[in-house]
Amino acid sequence: MGKIYAGTSGWAYASWKPGFYPAKLPAAKFLCYYSTRLNSVEVNYTFRSLPTKKLLKSWIDATPPNFKFAFKAHQRITHFLRLRNATGPTLEFFASLKVIREAKKLGPVLFQLRKSFQCDLALLQDFLAVLPNHFRAAFEFRHPSWFNEEVFGALRKANVALCMAESEELDTPYVTTADFSYLRLRKEKYSPKARKKVEARVADLAQRGNVFLYFKHTKIPEGTRHAENLFKNING
Repeated sequence: MGKIYAGTSGWAYASWKPGFYPAKLPAAKFLCYYSTRLNSVEVNYTFRSLPTKKLLKSWIDATPPNFKFAFKAHQRITHFLRLRNATGPTLEFFASLKVIREAKKLGPVLFQLRKSFQCDLALLQDFLAVLPNHFRAAFEFRHPSWFNEEVFGALRKANVALCMAESEELDTPYVTTADFSYLRLRKEKYSPKARKKVEARVADLAQRGNVFLYFKHTKIPEGTRHAENLFKNING
């Protein structure tokens, strides 16, 4: 049975007071409080900036030993270079996460591609070949041309997860390609029936390995409640 890591995409939202954060809690304490209720978070900050060692150390110190951070890969890799000739920036990005990996708080790195980026199997295979094998990685494809057996096979060979993302625009196929799973739940609303479906899927995936799951951040802390309820309902 794998471990379930669940949370939201970010934590620094003052609008989550008082629904999630206590009304008088200062912003500097948000992550510390967040980590008392959820065990993982997806960090979007790294999509535009490389994290400093000082910043990562502050996050490490604010969270308990079992907490995991998932990081979105820098846009230079996925959006500007579009994976082409991106070995240097990719290795630089992974190197920037060294301190958090050494603290054993590193979850997967998410490579989110542009919606207009269509399937290029050879390019993907070349890119996967340079990924450090001591890191976990997941790919979020947002153009349907990527959803084919050749791509799934390339991901499996590299032990890279197909990010199972669902939104109002696109649902990724329910396909596992690694020894862990990565889910991004981006719909605006999740009915009780929809949440039960998510719970069943996560429970199934946990039979095969660790599961990393992130609800969309919104102005209200609905995603945090969904993540907490998921833990409660699956783990009893």
